[in-house]
Amino acid sequence: MRFAKTIAAASVLAVASMTLGTAVMAAPSQLTLWTHAAGNPAELKIIQQISTDFNASQSKYKVVIKKFPQADYNESVVAAAASKSLPDILDLDGPNMPNWAWGKYIQPITVPAATLKKFLPGTQGVYNGKLYSLGLYDAAAGIFARKSVLEKAGVRVPTVAKPWTGAEFDAALATFKKSGDFKYSIDMGTGWSGEWWPYGFSPFLQSFGGDLINRSNYTTAEGTLNGAAALKWGKWFQGLFTKGYVNPKETGGREAFLNGDAALQFNGNWAATDAYKKFGSDLLFLPTPDFGRGPKIGTSSWQWGVSSTTKNAAGANAWINFATKDKYLVQFSNAIGLIPATAAAAAKSILYKKGSPYEVFPTLSAKFGLKRPPTPAYPIIAKAFEKAGTDIMNGADVQGALDAAVDTIGADLAANKNYKK
Repeated sequence: MRFAKTIAAASVLAVASMTLGTAVMAAPSQLTLWTHAAGNPAELKIIQQISTDFNASQSKYKVVIKKFPQADYNESVVAAAASKSLPDILDLDGPNMPNWAWGKYIQPITVPAATLKKFLPGTQGVYNGKLYSLGLYDAAAGIFARKSVLEKAGVRVPTVAKPWTGAEFDAALATFKKSGDFKYSIDMGTGWSGEWWPYGFSPFLQSFGGDLINRSNYTTAEGTLNGAAALKWGKWFQGLFTKGYVNPKETGGREAFLNGDAALQFNGNWAATDAYKKFGSDLLFLPTPDFGRGPKIGTSSWQWGVSSTTKNAAGANAWINFATKDKYLVQFSNAIGLIPATAAAAAKSILYKKGSPYEVFPTLSAKFGLKRPPTPAYPIIAKAFEKAGTDIMNGADVQGALDAAVDTIGADLAANKNYKK
């Protein structure tokens, strides 16, 4: 009897051991996720909610989040790539994606074609024909104006179907300056630095017919950034300051339009709510002018990708696909003011649903949006363009400033063999 009880007890222990072993084997694989949203509590909260919901929806993977301040984020990713310690999932600024794909920081992601069809073009990070990243929101810029100001000045209200021509826009700026009602005709955001310059100002260059690089081959900026169309843009841009239309010493706060010192403002949809609180139904969000090649605005905001070193690519892709649900796109829009990545989500959002004063922004993005050049050279291009733009603003020879930018870009392309490897 005593022997039988011992055998029975041993059997129970064996079964328990087997059960415990099965439980250990069935533990979910950990997915590390890095985000730049440490300084944005509203955005971070939604990323955390998506991850909590994803973890609860299945038992194969568990996402663990590490957050960084935006100012430190890119450097942290570069350092992690060098030490082969990249996370499984990471966010990235859309225009930097080609550089990270070329550098083998990230790998192509898998998203169903039916999902991609619904997403705005600017949210899709495509390089060399492959999808490397996907954004859950986008940004769009436009001209902020007041109906009462336009009416008093006798300036036509432009529409998406019939935007201002370049000549109309220049005439309006001259009218506002001459009126004496404003210190400046338009606040352009020249007090901002960094990515705002290529995002905000290169679309005006592109509307003139120039560009940051020749997009037919991405091997030269010669003739594209310093040719006749680009020179025309540069002289126009410099004229904004020499004619007194724009303050060359703007602050980063963008107060001029809100406090009545500027008649117009060129800004992104992220600033729309503050302007609407100030001016209410008198406020208008207008398309940018057409300088000959149609209105252009920048697209592509922060997006999600999968690292090249992950051992759980399937799980990382599963998280990205889980995050594409309209309810999360709506939450991002409602919390941080950016454009939902799909029309269905925009229709459900507080800011962009039909009848909202902001509903034009998704249309502006879809109709006039142009991605910054999808080339690994983009980080150098962005800095070279900002340098040229600020030099032109401060009175430098336009042709010389553009030539210098072309030389900087050309040197980088040559050093990296046109990024063809």
